[in-house]
Amino acid sequence: MGIPGSGLAKGLAVTLRTMTRKSHTAQYPDAQPELPPRTRGVIGLFEENCTVCMLCARECPDWCIYIDSHKETVPPAAPGGRERSRNVLDRFAIDFALCMYCGICIEVCPFDALFWSPEFEYAETDIRELTHERDKLRDWMWTVPAPPALDPAAEEPKEIAAARKAADKLAAAEAAAAAEAAGADNDTPGDTPGDTPGDTPRGNGAAS
Repeated sequence: MGIPGSGLAKGLAVTLRTMTRKSHTAQYPDAQPELPPRTRGVIGLFEENCTVCMLCARECPDWCIYIDSHKETVPPAAPGGRERSRNVLDRFAIDFALCMYCGICIEVCPFDALFWSPEFEYAETDIRELTHERDKLRDWMWTVPAPPALDPAAEEPKEIAAARKAADKLAAAEAAAAAEAAGADNDTPGDTPGDTPGDTPRGNGAAS
């Protein structure tokens, strides 16, 4: 059986120890917190990449993504071609009152149209204002941080390697064409430097 009051004494000892340490409390909002790069604050929409495939809305476990679209007919790119139809985005909204910030919508998007932003100061007094339409979601894209640099020892992505190979091949072809053109110019006969067609050569012994 322990000594009566020993638990109280241990608790007071912890209190006394922490009283002498420096406080780590940040005076928010005067002092903004330093957030990690991958903080899940709010979701931004890069509208140009959205193809209205509806994957994000179907995979969302909370059904908080609302998408409306219509089809448009695109004329053929070349004469004699066929017309194509494409989906045009009319509405893209996310209800952050329902969102649980799981990030599934961002992971399943095959065209990189959704991104995490570390911004978290978007509280509202009206819950209806937490449904962000596409214009507001697009504004959040300005707060999305740049992707981290690749590891120097990492393998170069195949897309970049293919693009670099094609660029190097094109540069080599242009250099070869320039060298060939320069060689052709040097082989072309020309006038002797200093002589002008139609002028009579004059020497030191010419009569005046």
